Amino acid sequence: MEEYGKILVFVMPIFLILIIIEKIYGHVKGENSSPNMDTVSSVSSGMINSVKDVLGISITLISYDWMVSKIALFEMEANVFTYLIGFVVIDFYGYWSHRLSHQINFLWNKHAIHHSSEEFNLACALRQTVSSFVNLFIFLLIPAALIGVPAKVIAITIPIHLFLQFWYHTKHIKKIGFLENILVSPSHHRVHHAINPEYMDKNHSQVFIVWDKLFGTFQEELPHVTPVYGITRPAKTWNPIRINFQHLWLMITDAWRAETWKDKVTIWFKPTGWRPENFEIKYPVTKITNVYNFEKYGTIYCNKLMYWSIFQALITLLMISYMYNSIAIIGLPNVFIYGAFIFLTVYSYTELMDTRKISILWESLRFTFGIGLILYFGDWFGMNQLFPYATYIISGYLFLSLLVTIYFTGTKFQKEQSLALQS
Repeated sequence: MEEYGKILVFVMPIFLILIIIEKIYGHVKGENSSPNMDTVSSVSSGMINSVKDVLGISITLISYDWMVSKIALFEMEANVFTYLIGFVVIDFYGYWSHRLSHQINFLWNKHAIHHSSEEFNLACALRQTVSSFVNLFIFLLIPAALIGVPAKVIAITIPIHLFLQFWYHTKHIKKIGFLENILVSPSHHRVHHAINPEYMDKNHSQVFIVWDKLFGTFQEELPHVTPVYGITRPAKTWNPIRINFQHLWLMITDAWRAETWKDKVTIWFKPTGWRPENFEIKYPVTKITNVYNFEKYGTIYCNKLMYWSIFQALITLLMISYMYNSIAIIGLPNVFIYGAFIFLTVYSYTELMDTRKISILWESLRFTFGIGLILYFGDWFGMNQLFPYATYIISGYLFLSLLVTIYFTGTKFQKEQSLALQS
């Protein structure tokens, strides 16, 4: 928990700087692929995913440690050779877990968030799941366990492997020469994120593109087919927590409505997107039928709301950085309380980004929760030890946030709705 948190304190600013550089570069080139609201939503998704990972809110049915102790044929030391083996096995594991997430209905829920952006940029790489609470694919690491790759090697290699998947989420790098034959490139991954019929469910590899070529899921980016991004059942929200559970909720409601027990059970294991017969007519959901002619979500918004959303994301990032860097000071179980506050924060300000009036309720809950914590502990999780008046600053921020939310929900949204009706 603490070690991974400290790694993220180092990595998060690097990712943020690269996102800003991409934004500036796109602006200069006249090819802006990073709309502000979309970027805030993506960064917010990354923040809550990282909180979930640091807190370890997931269950592994069979641990890698246990597998090594039971089936290892050799005893290997942690060295360059075992790290290389571990990396290749993890990439193989990543290919199959990724591919299955695209092909099986209930597994798509944990991956839909990553594809939910209707843009393609570095920020969308941060859209990672918080809805996956059970690790189902640890068995794919059996090859590493058989030859005795130490658990320490796997534990260190997995986050490195994840971070290496960040760079190729961009439109601005076209081709990378002969390395296109070996590594996953931005061109390959643009194909993967596209919803064009020519590109759907292709290029599942994560670092080495060889897996797609070996298992028949490779597709070159075609010069005459420009990738269109998103998911065919668009999320239509900036709230990453909502996006994380949309597909699951649809499956639950479809299973409840299904007329046969066969459909109630098999819906979970059918191909992604499958619904019982005639459900698209009886219980329609928004679906993109023409990928070249649909309206992207949230392209019209108030500049004041945009700037406020950016401010909220940056403040939340600072609060998370403090949490990761001070886990030992915060301690258990308080770190989980802090995590709950972060989740509530992201939910509240992304509901406001969606211009939902109910965001005032979420912000009121957050204000009450935050002030209650300060009154109960007499401090903001030990922050006064680092600099004085921290408690007053946090209290002032919470009060300001509530006032601004009241302003938007009580006046700004009403004026915009009136103008829309008049037009």
